[in-house]
Amino acid sequence: MIEPWLFAALTGVAVITGFIDSIAGGGGLIMMPTLLFAGLPPHVALGTNKLQSICGTTMAAWRYRKAGLFRVGPNKMLVGVVFAAALAGALTIQRIDGRSLALLVPVLLLAVALYTVFSPRMDDQDSEPRIDERRYLPLAGGIGFYDGFFGPGTGSFFAVSLVGLRGMGLTRATGLTKLLNLTSNLASLIVFALGGQVLWLLGFCMALGAIAGAWLGAHSATRFGARLIRPLLVTASLALTGKLIWGWFAG
Repeated sequence: MIEPWLFAALTGVAVITGFIDSIAGGGGLIMMPTLLFAGLPPHVALGTNKLQSICGTTMAAWRYRKAGLFRVGPNKMLVGVVFAAALAGALTIQRIDGRSLALLVPVLLLAVALYTVFSPRMDDQDSEPRIDERRYLPLAGGIGFYDGFFGPGTGSFFAVSLVGLRGMGLTRATGLTKLLNLTSNLASLIVFALGGQVLWLLGFCMALGAIAGAWLGAHSATRFGARLIRPLLVTASLALTGKLIWGWFAG
């Protein structure tokens, strides 16, 4: 049973995580421990987090699309691959323990932070793609599977790979990242909902906070561009790395 005051507290936390997720990703590593501390079983916490997250991501994606940073039509194949892969990831996590990723993910997030700091490509200028969309599909599918399976840092992985491999400017890559995040969150939510692992009332209350935070974050990102996104991406990646490493040693 969730105490009534926790509804307001978790909605407040969702404002913060919605803001972070809309720009750099990583809000899940704030929200998930909070939900677990509130007494939710792990799989119910994952499912409920997906519900509030998808609402915030929808707001952010709408804001980025309105700013002209992406169009859905040219990315239909990419969206389809990410959806199918995330569906598979969410089905897999129902059966096994995600702690097997605890060693690999901090290494990947640290690489994201280092690439963001040192790469000359991490600005708002488009550059020559290193691979075409067809060759990017398997990597996007892998990130989608990871989001359905585990999740933390997904936005960072999408954004950096779109900049480094597809040649997008950082703000444009962040916009497309929200579309892909929305896709993988939807696939995951379907699986958790069918398994009865979503607290709908709590999730929708938190969604109000996530929507508010996402609007503020997306508005800030479209206004300030790489000047805001780049430092927040580095900060989020390093914070997630530290949190995962601490959790591994403490566990």
